[in-house]
Amino acid sequence: MTDQPGLFALAARMGIAAEYQDVRDHTRHAEAAVVGELLDALGITADMQRDPQGALDALDDADWTQPLPPVTVLQHPVPSVRVRFRLPASRLAHRPRWRLLEEFGREHSGSLRLHPPEDAQRRTVNGVPHVAVDLEIAEALPPGYHRLELLQGQKLLGSMSLILAPRTCYQSDAVLEERRVWGPSLQLYAVRSEHNWGIGDFGDLRRILEQFADLGADVVGISPLHALFLGNPDHCSPYSPSSRIFLNPLYIDVGAVPEYADCAALQSLVGSVDFQVRLESLRATDLVDYVGVSAVKREAFELLYRDFRDRHVEPGRERAESFRTFQRSGDRALRRFALFETLWEHFHAADPDAWGWPQWPADFRDPESAAVRAFERTHLERVEFFEYLQWLADQQAFSVGERSAELGLGVGMYFDFAVSVDRNGADAWADQNCYARDLSIGAPPDEFNPRGQKWGLLPPIPQRLRNRGYAPFIAALRAVMRDAGALQIDHIMGLMRLFCIPPGRQASDGTYVAYDFDELLGIVTLESVRARCMVIGEDLGTVPDSVRAAMLRLGILAYRPLLFAKTASGEFVPAPQFPHDALVTVATHDMPTLAGFWQGQDLLLRTSLGLFDSDSMREEQIVERSRERARLLLALEREALLPPTMTVNPISAPAMTPEFARAVHVFLARSPAKVMTVQLEDAFGLGDQANLPGSSQDVHPNWRRKLPQALELWPKNQPMAELASAVCGARGVLPRALRARASLGHLSVPRATYRLQLNSGFTFNHATTIVPYLARLGISHVYCSPYLRARPGSQHGYDIIDHNAFNPEIGSAADFERFAAALASHNLGQMIDVVPNHMGVMGSDNAWWLDVLENGEAAERGYFLTSTGSRSSRNCEARFCFRCSAITTERSSSGGNSSSRSIRNAASSASGTTSTAFR
Repeated sequence: MTDQPGLFALAARMGIAAEYQDVRDHTRHAEAAVVGELLDALGITADMQRDPQGALDALDDADWTQPLPPVTVLQHPVPSVRVRFRLPASRLAHRPRWRLLEEFGREHSGSLRLHPPEDAQRRTVNGVPHVAVDLEIAEALPPGYHRLELLQGQKLLGSMSLILAPRTCYQSDAVLEERRVWGPSLQLYAVRSEHNWGIGDFGDLRRILEQFADLGADVVGISPLHALFLGNPDHCSPYSPSSRIFLNPLYIDVGAVPEYADCAALQSLVGSVDFQVRLESLRATDLVDYVGVSAVKREAFELLYRDFRDRHVEPGRERAESFRTFQRSGDRALRRFALFETLWEHFHAADPDAWGWPQWPADFRDPESAAVRAFERTHLERVEFFEYLQWLADQQAFSVGERSAELGLGVGMYFDFAVSVDRNGADAWADQNCYARDLSIGAPPDEFNPRGQKWGLLPPIPQRLRNRGYAPFIAALRAVMRDAGALQIDHIMGLMRLFCIPPGRQASDGTYVAYDFDELLGIVTLESVRARCMVIGEDLGTVPDSVRAAMLRLGILAYRPLLFAKTASGEFVPAPQFPHDALVTVATHDMPTLAGFWQGQDLLLRTSLGLFDSDSMREEQIVERSRERARLLLALEREALLPPTMTVNPISAPAMTPEFARAVHVFLARSPAKVMTVQLEDAFGLGDQANLPGSSQDVHPNWRRKLPQALELWPKNQPMAELASAVCGARGVLPRALRARASLGHLSVPRATYRLQLNSGFTFNHATTIVPYLARLGISHVYCSPYLRARPGSQHGYDIIDHNAFNPEIGSAADFERFAAALASHNLGQMIDVVPNHMGVMGSDNAWWLDVLENGEAAERGYFLTSTGSRSSRNCEARFCFRCSAITTERSSSGGNSSSRSIRNAASSASGTTSTAFR
């Protein structure tokens, strides 16, 4: 007979909740049978469950046999690090040593106390006395990933990952203080264009950034671009990825691949009538034909790869070396992903029912098996084909990120990060010991999904993820943050707890499994600061207050869709009462669009698909929708935003017009929220939502609908332009043409400066060498004397004689670029003097000055250097007026808006004042 209290105590030890509060604040209790099934999935066998106390003792013993926990995450700065070692008491007689290895090379070491205090924790494990020894390491450690080791002589007894995380996540200068930004959000697959192959691609994304930059946007939101299943293109949900580390190759812009222009075979294929007919057919569909798109792109990929091997790899050219560098940087993770793709292709060709690695022969289910290693050797060229596709996708994603910076978008691209991965996919195969392979993540019943949700995604096993030092989570975060200015963590509550459902059970049968929330959030803040990537937490549903409190404390923006923003009485939250630290939007891809909400299309669809539990629930929601419509109109009336043809009576607005939609978005735009996004489905007035939770692909076209208009026509779309203009006005954002920020970058407020006087004895190269030291001092900006050409031998640089060139005595443009890159890598900014009024004017070496003296206002620079006054005047006055532009070196990439060119242009085209701070 099962000891139920003991079973639930064992469940608590494993993080399984015996009960939870649902969306209506009712307590739901987990069944003992469900708890047992969850324990089994987390590695607690049936035998252990029959003796829960014995299992608890065994777990405690296992902890004591590990000298150190696998990981500790602390908030930086800490005056000292306190660590508890557990080891056999006999080892203390040999004075074990500890060694702390900082991430970037510094080392600290010492010895443990020979005699622990009398009150030290002790436990006998398998007859061996163990003791806990506390150690305090009084070292000022920087944020980062450090390693603490325990050694006996040269023998490593144990080690631990020590992670020091910043206090808050990164936030862009564009949203600091009271500044607010906005931009569109979209599903990339849904974009039509005249050039794409039936699915939106990275080339389209680049053009979207350019178009919306002109409309005043500072952010462009994109649903996940995670790798799906190239061989199973109908598996198209971006939130059910094969891998969160790698990209979906279907988003590659084929025409932008360097091999495309010179690949005769591909040019012949694409130029054929048959292929052009196929492309036009794929572009014309209202739903993405994933199978058709995959077919044409796969043909192109094969030819591109063959051309790449023939013209680049075999001769060993520069592009081949770039590919090899990408392979090396991807390390084992890239090779495993490519191996998975090759194995999937191989076994699916032999058995069309083999949809994932669990159906492969047993020898191939283990990525470390001899069979897999032998397969890699014999299929190396095919493995490299899939690495080549990731290389292309990676290059294009990086290029789009660079374009975002060149355009001066205050935030940039805003990517979504899926909760977890598909059970049949690459990440689950590569790290299968980390996941509970029989469980499914989902959500308990709520008002939108009364039966609950079962997503089919795998939950990580908390203890095993922690034993890995959270490596899979860190790798996924880094991959997505690299090209993003902001990252939305879908279902951020999943960092605290995931709703887990045993196999064969209904979604409503599940319960929560807990994770170390503080440790995971610490990693998020560290990666956020390193990538200079803001974080938004999708905090919808049954979210504990502690989650939102932690988000606010760590600078993670909340997620506030208007359709969920209600007061206790059911009214829409007034615009001024939205939180400042939030992203606001009308709705999400899982909710009805604005037009669909207004016209009740979602209710009709859910009725037709039988997604209501009862007629009474359906009737209740229909009545509530009527109330919501009136409440929305009242909210607009309070803000004086009701269009003139409408009243607060819903009958006055039978449909969602562009004017009505504009009023709703202006309502949101007036909120103090830092970020606002406009769904393109709402900008186009669409009634169908991208995804209907609870429905399957065979009854509803989830993740397939395209936008109605080709990208090339968007600039002529008057309602979209008017919507953008209205949102800009409400957000206090100037149109791009007035801001002229494409070349000016982002200004920042100096916190602590360090003065550098550049001259022939202290050059850019000298300055570069001291950047790490300045960073350790806590400097935020270096304050530099002028960079432009001064008189020979100048010790200060203010006697400028040429505003179109760097001073050769302090270094070249390339030297400056290295200096700027060093500053950027240490998160330091610059303040420089751009001061034409400090020109050298007492000689004949300043061409600008001589030109003005000789030609007055007719001089080439007369507009910038003008004098007023009368020589006959008793109080003769001479006034010189100068204008010089703000400058930035936020990016110093090759190709694009280089730092040195920005400085030269700023000085020669002039408009502003003296010193300028920038990053």
